[in-house]
Amino acid sequence: MFSSPKSPAQKSLPPIPIELLILLGGLLWRGIIAFWLFPGYDEAYYYLYSQHLDWSYFDHPVLVALTTGFGPRITGVVSQFTIRLGSLILYTGSLWLLYLTSRWLFNVQAARLTLAIASLIPIFQVGFGVLTLPDSPLIFFWSATLLCAAKEFFPLSPPERPTYRLAILGVLVGLTCLGKYHGFILGLGLIGFSLTSPPHRRVFLSPWTILGLSLFILTLFPLWFWNIQHDWISLTFQLSSRFQPEPGIPKSGYNFLGVIVVFLAGIGYLFPTFGVPLWWISFRSLIAKNNHKYLFILWVSLPLTIGFTLLGGKEQILAGWPMPGFWGLTLILGQYAQSWSQVWVRHWLKNSAIAIISLLLLILLHITTGIWQKPGEYAFFGGFLSPKNDPSTELIDIRQLRRGFTDSPVLSAALANSHFVFTNAYYLGGLIEMALQPLTAIPVTCFSEDLRGFAFWWQPDQWIGKDALYITLERFHQMPQLTNEFRRYFKYFEEIGTIPMKRGGVVTEVFHVYQATHYQLSINAESPHDAFY
Repeated sequence: MFSSPKSPAQKSLPPIPIELLILLGGLLWRGIIAFWLFPGYDEAYYYLYSQHLDWSYFDHPVLVALTTGFGPRITGVVSQFTIRLGSLILYTGSLWLLYLTSRWLFNVQAARLTLAIASLIPIFQVGFGVLTLPDSPLIFFWSATLLCAAKEFFPLSPPERPTYRLAILGVLVGLTCLGKYHGFILGLGLIGFSLTSPPHRRVFLSPWTILGLSLFILTLFPLWFWNIQHDWISLTFQLSSRFQPEPGIPKSGYNFLGVIVVFLAGIGYLFPTFGVPLWWISFRSLIAKNNHKYLFILWVSLPLTIGFTLLGGKEQILAGWPMPGFWGLTLILGQYAQSWSQVWVRHWLKNSAIAIISLLLLILLHITTGIWQKPGEYAFFGGFLSPKNDPSTELIDIRQLRRGFTDSPVLSAALANSHFVFTNAYYLGGLIEMALQPLTAIPVTCFSEDLRGFAFWWQPDQWIGKDALYITLERFHQMPQLTNEFRRYFKYFEEIGTIPMKRGGVVTEVFHVYQATHYQLSINAESPHDAFY
């Protein structure tokens, strides 16, 4: 008896490629984080970039404004999730480009391992793939540059001369710089590799290199055009001003303890099961002889990883600064890992994934519900961390801040009758505007010694004679000298309400709202903006 042939519906479907599962699974997980995690100060500040589109900005190039504004513009909704849509999409592309680079340089197995490693490292997931930061467009074009350079420097069959890809590299490195100034270090790394690798020195004699350099300068047009108009203030700030000590604080000498702190912190952010191997393969690869592929990766990676670690002995280093270097080093780690015991590698990746996802989930739950907070409605085992000593309370739920205005007739009326809103810290301005945006299009500005972008978005004399709301946090409200400083710029200046921010049923922060009428510049008082200059 013969069995009947299977119908098309009964035929087994082809297996889903592991690469696609990793990319989609990672996108879903990061989307969950992006949806629930309250916006950070920097993210909200970059949202203001998207509301004041320009060729460039005081503290960063232009691309972060475009990526942050992408979600709100296509959805019409301002939320912590929509401002992160650009980062979610770009990071998925960055992972794919990194995978393609590893496959080109090595093989499919190494590429899969590299993709898995880069998808799991927590600071990559969050810093590059969730938060809307300049790092997101930076790492996308960094990855595109690595792929293009890999194909140019390591073709399948040796060409007789350098190719058109050198011109494309000029554009890609320029776009990387428009993401973040780290892109200039990437460009210098490519030059360093070409100088130290004899087979590749011929690129300096190619007309494609001249075209690439020209296109690089042209791609940077938004950066240098804006800075020409503003006395190169961006570069001055990034290279000098931000590293100056506070007035009255003497410069300190070199501190080797700072280097150790940055080194250990980096391992923690990478997660130890990846941080330690990444440093290990960095030094192991340095002694590999005649391996031009490793030399290529090291030249675009070590200037950041080693450079910023050593700089930690002199200056305060932010966690994300060296991370693009470690991003490139995952290419070597993936290549090394394929020669290890595959049983051990599976356990390594699986256990790391379980630990990292569990840790991130616990952090997310604590930030949103206060599971370790004492007191708190949702605290595990009664909690142990008081809100006063908990840095996670710095993240603000803008929906609560928005409801504070809609639920209060006094605050709603004051908002409707005001011409502008101001605060005393540039990083609060973005949170306030995100909260108020669905309610009113009222402009938000900042009066402070550190104005950042506000110095170029608004001019103080445009508010003369106008009424305002002053919104600030509890800790600033408790500084009477600050309140009195603002009071002298208005005929009337009094507190009209507070908005408590709760987590787990407990107040963790309080916003204070003042009504200020008829803004004026008194004879003996200079504008609060003037201190910036």
